[in-house]
Amino acid sequence: MTSPAAGLHARVVDPSRGVDVTVTVGPDECVALVGPNGAGKSTVVETVAGLLRGTDSTVHLDGRDLARLPAHRRRTGLVAQRADLFPHLSVTDNVAFGPRAAGAGGREARHRAATALALVGVAGLGDRAPATLSGGQAQRVAIARALATDPAVLLLDEPTSALDLDARADVREALATARTGRPTLLVTHDPLEAVALADRVVVLQDGRVVEQGPVEAVLRHPRTPFAASFSGLALVRGTATAAGIALDGGGELASSTRTVPPGRPVVAALHPTAVRVGRDGTGPGRTVTALEPRDGLVRVRTADLVADVTVATAAALGLAPGITVRMTVAPDEVAVYEPAG
Repeated sequence: MTSPAAGLHARVVDPSRGVDVTVTVGPDECVALVGPNGAGKSTVVETVAGLLRGTDSTVHLDGRDLARLPAHRRRTGLVAQRADLFPHLSVTDNVAFGPRAAGAGGREARHRAATALALVGVAGLGDRAPATLSGGQAQRVAIARALATDPAVLLLDEPTSALDLDARADVREALATARTGRPTLLVTHDPLEAVALADRVVVLQDGRVVEQGPVEAVLRHPRTPFAASFSGLALVRGTATAAGIALDGGGELASSTRTVPPGRPVVAALHPTAVRVGRDGTGPGRTVTALEPRDGLVRVRTADLVADVTVATAAALGLAPGITVRMTVAPDEVAVYEPAG
């Protein structure tokens, strides 16, 4: 296999975990790895970092073969869910630890630490002890610690998942600065994080790549169930018609976004809040299978369609499992296209 001249190219093969994933990241690109738990995301990151050594895996960075190099010689910067700062060292000494371990003198290491801390907006924390930092401050220090080693590739493994909502915005801003100018792999379960940081999304499932593309394309027109769930959309399957899609579960949805000739298998992506629920009207009746609380709304599930309605609407309609409802969606809320594979 020929490696690219610039950027990261990795094929991660781990038979014991059922993983066989190829991912390429450009020299100034951030790729978000998303997928359900156990899909292989952490295996990819740990293999690139050198924490896992698979005999069949290959890792090339800017044309250099990293697969046989130990982790400390790969020039990878890893930011994980938790900062895990050394509690007995000051913030500056925590950030300077990497350069010192790589052979830099004390003055040079402290200079690089100060530069990295300023870059992520926490220059005034250098003399503080880790125990005195908030979660967001500690994570920005962890980002500075990764940057102080001048990494050739940045690996972000759910870097904001352990933070409260107020801290995430500041940390995302620091990550946006950190990822500039180097290939970056981002593992995330947060679509907002993917939008803010990534150029492309790679969707993993059962150790394989099942979908990939630019962030906007994957989030607006997901082709797999997980990508649809990740983007907040519902995905339904059926057959293309002149007007839109004939659903496998019965009935038809009109669509103003359709490019597939009639008769072909297609999927339709729509947001559950766009689905209107009533007890009367035209169209096939659907049986409510479950009602679930969801972000202040009530999710109404049927065999193929889901809708998010207000609590007041659910009460007014007398919704309950077993009730027959009719669901409609405006054509401009339905995107019809061919599924993955």
